[in-house]
Amino acid sequence: MRPTTPGHSPARHVTAAALAAVVALPALWSLGAALVAAAQPLAWLALSQEPVWWRALGLSVWTGTASTLLSLGLAAWVLSMTVGRLQAPECSHRLARWLAPLLSVPHAAFAIGCVALLAPSGWLLRLVSPWATGFSDPPPWPSTQDPWGLGLVAVLVLKEVPFLLWVALAHLQRPDVALRLRQELTLAHTLGYSAPQAWWRVGWPQLLPHMAVPLLGVWAYGLTVVDVALVIGPTSPPTLAMLAWQWLQDADPATNAQGAAAAWCLALVLACGAGVWWGLRQLKFWRTRWTRGPDTHRADTAPYALPAPPKRVTAWAPPPMVGVLLVYAAVMLALLLGSITGAWPFPQLWPKTHTAQAWRQVAASHDTLWTSAWLALASTTAALLWVVAWLEWAPARWQQRLWPLWMMPLALPALLWVLGVHRFSLAWGLVATGTGVWLAHTLACVPYVLMALQGPYLGFDPRLHLVSATLGHRHAVFLWRVKWPLLRSALAAAWAIGFAVSIAQYLPTLYVGAGRFQTVTTEAVTLAAGGQRSLTSAFAWLQWMLPVLAFGLAAWAGRARRWPAQQTPASARAQTQWQT
Repeated sequence: MRPTTPGHSPARHVTAAALAAVVALPALWSLGAALVAAAQPLAWLALSQEPVWWRALGLSVWTGTASTLLSLGLAAWVLSMTVGRLQAPECSHRLARWLAPLLSVPHAAFAIGCVALLAPSGWLLRLVSPWATGFSDPPPWPSTQDPWGLGLVAVLVLKEVPFLLWVALAHLQRPDVALRLRQELTLAHTLGYSAPQAWWRVGWPQLLPHMAVPLLGVWAYGLTVVDVALVIGPTSPPTLAMLAWQWLQDADPATNAQGAAAAWCLALVLACGAGVWWGLRQLKFWRTRWTRGPDTHRADTAPYALPAPPKRVTAWAPPPMVGVLLVYAAVMLALLLGSITGAWPFPQLWPKTHTAQAWRQVAASHDTLWTSAWLALASTTAALLWVVAWLEWAPARWQQRLWPLWMMPLALPALLWVLGVHRFSLAWGLVATGTGVWLAHTLACVPYVLMALQGPYLGFDPRLHLVSATLGHRHAVFLWRVKWPLLRSALAAAWAIGFAVSIAQYLPTLYVGAGRFQTVTTEAVTLAAGGQRSLTSAFAWLQWMLPVLAFGLAAWAGRARRWPAQQTPASARAQTQWQT
């Protein structure tokens, strides 16, 4: 008996087409609107005549490229010490569990915490000043807002490493991929490779192509980040993304078009980089060089001698990940303490007074909290419903071909994407409305929810569907009673990821909302620019707490449930007689 599925019926294609149109219409319209905004030769001419144009472009390319490469290298190192070890697969599962609190920290909140640590009057310099420096006043050091963008690079690296690890583990922990990878690593070990050699020559070359789109998104974010640059710099000179953001806020149409041209310039840089990446991947030299075996012509090489078995890892996380976790803990502790500090002269390590005035102001801003909550709940739920419907009813060929379209908000520069969404909202009368802001947040959440859910959803065992069909159940009954309950952990995790993404949205809220919708993120970034330390720390802490609550709710909803074994009446009577 064949299972009762939507199959290749016309109804399935009609449903998939309707689902595709719901997201494709605003996405393509926004892309076209962004193209029209920059299609002015005078805007490109004015951009080329800007005195800081080349320096701003170079600073954007440097910070975006350096942060992406460093993030990729650190993530690969962590994976080699977890997934790459044959006798320690449990480390990868522990690592995946620890990624949730790191992913819940928004970029802006993390940058504000880093400023509290690294600023000339921050915690780190106060810690060493009484014994090492002897400073009585904060030194004029560019530890933040530095002209080289080193602070921006450090924040981006620490924030993007958990994201890349999450993407990699989402692919590697699929049942089919995990089994094949474990067998291939074991085979490579029997051929004479150590565990690290087997990972770098067998596992990593297979994983890297699957991380192309996330890497492109990380690079696009690093090239065009605005909120983090506003907090930690550089602002003098600024990056090209900062200049474009300033020009796009101008009321003069010519200056506005110049900002659109600057955003498209960053998109062209991104496209050139993607082309270079694709061209390097096609070269046979890199593939043979990367995966070739040991040199058998060297006298000191014994290719047929098995290396010692890899040591069992008992640590809960590799050393580089421990360092990242400690940095995150220090940043969030600095935010928490900074939110209750009063008078605090330099170089005293501890504030003279403590006050809850900042938290009282946060509590009074209940409208801001409510706006952040309902936007995140509504946009994340809508994105999750769309992704589940798309993965369930869209044909596999459609999913493969339309994948780049759904990843557009992730792969395109943020300024360019927001510019297009703003023009779309203007055309449809959605600017400064809750519907428009909700739509912008939903489009931003879709790629992240899709990446989080696609692996577990498509890797679901199809034999369970056959068993359900043989018992006479329809496809809807199978979804409600079997598939979705078994996938509740993945569904809850994807929902939490989308919630964190919605909370962190700064540019869409600012542009589409026209300044009428205040969220915890817009308040935190605005206060950081104003220098209100305690109130900024309180809003940044709240910006982190909301996603943490969402991840906690997801962990509770997706926990494994144990049901007591059912007893037959005879066994129950026998047990009762034995107890008496």
